[in-house]
Amino acid sequence: MELLAPAGSFEAAKAAVNAGADAIYMGGPLFSARAYAKSSADGMEKEEAETPLMKALSYCHLHRVKVYMTVNTLMKEKELSGIEEYLRPYVEQGIDAFIVQDPGLMAHLKKVFPEVPLHVSTQAAVTGPRYARRLKELGAVRVVPARELSLKELRAIADTGIEVEAFIHGALCYSYSGQCLMSSMIGGRSGNRGRCAGPCRLPYEVLDENRRPIGGEDENYVLSMKDLNTLGRLSELEEAGVCSLKIEGRMKSPLYVAGVTGIYRKWLDKAPADRDEAEFAEDMRRLGEIFDRGGTTDGYLDGKNGRDMVQLTEKEELRVPDAKVVEEITEKYLDISGKIPVRVKAVLRKGTPASLTISEAGGGESVTVRGQEVQQAGSRPVTEDVIREKLFGFGTTELEPVEETIEAEEDIFVPSGELKALRRQAVEELYEAIRKSLRGNGGTV
Repeated sequence: MELLAPAGSFEAAKAAVNAGADAIYMGGPLFSARAYAKSSADGMEKEEAETPLMKALSYCHLHRVKVYMTVNTLMKEKELSGIEEYLRPYVEQGIDAFIVQDPGLMAHLKKVFPEVPLHVSTQAAVTGPRYARRLKELGAVRVVPARELSLKELRAIADTGIEVEAFIHGALCYSYSGQCLMSSMIGGRSGNRGRCAGPCRLPYEVLDENRRPIGGEDENYVLSMKDLNTLGRLSELEEAGVCSLKIEGRMKSPLYVAGVTGIYRKWLDKAPADRDEAEFAEDMRRLGEIFDRGGTTDGYLDGKNGRDMVQLTEKEELRVPDAKVVEEITEKYLDISGKIPVRVKAVLRKGTPASLTISEAGGGESVTVRGQEVQQAGSRPVTEDVIREKLFGFGTTELEPVEETIEAEEDIFVPSGELKALRRQAVEELYEAIRKSLRGNGGTV
């Protein structure tokens, strides 16, 4: 199963990759259901040369992580005319899928970008196989069903043959996603336009027909759902036909993204026989330290609901997470380079072309490039220090040499500019080889 992590910023995207995500989902500056994430902006202003999403695309693909772009707000008719121009740079960069809600946008994208897979957002409130089957006929390859479905209902959708991506952790809506109008009615900000004001998190007084208070004196948070946590039910989700496990949280910090993704990655990779209950309990505690809304729920997986899914009482004042947990997440996922370890070998012999080989240290791709013929030196032969500086200085690239080999004869000459050009060519070719390998594994890079 795919582990899909949220990214509301480039830093969160890196955190997700470092923590073991197979894919991320992220919005561009417009038309995303999280309009206040750092990756988004209001209006149709001209974009910067490189948006956070564009940076994330390059970084993620080099680490063999897919990127799904959220374009999942309802669209206005006048906005469709500019959507092709807005999305084309991301298509050219190799976006792996669009996540959409609006059926009109879906039909339009199918025409202008037929090569890009379409995933139907949870905002579309897909609740059964009939709707899923119709979406498949219209060209969708995946649906993200409403979060209110049981394992049995998820299985019924998966049995239609469409891919099923299910939320496994994070915030829950009181209403069906995409069907709530409360924010727009009382706050003038529509969740279907990416600007939900979160009115369900506010306190309310509940009265009976005689205007008498219902419930406990301090039970005023009657719409505030506990967060979803399905860490203990991953195998059941797999049996239900779910192919992608989605963590909610594009408004969350890189620390949250890394911590939650890392724990789910760990338990996805564990064989059932290796499950240790004490270790599992500790990781459940760690998830609560990373973020706590006052308890968690495994949602509607068993086909029932109840008051134990709602926070009801005012949550405790925001507390500082366990410093040890924060430190461990930071050291393991955030304070690391995240660069690709490579082995580098240069061969410089008189009368033959200079060659440079870069190979992924853990296996994977390897490229060799050749340049000009190596010459007999005149008065100033090139030194090994210069060779190392010009060929192995990867600077701001995503590569980090862990093994360097130079096979060079004495009294040779190669222009410094030629050495640098050889390095640039090798880096570009390795990048392209990695992207092609992702495409060969089902990506669309």
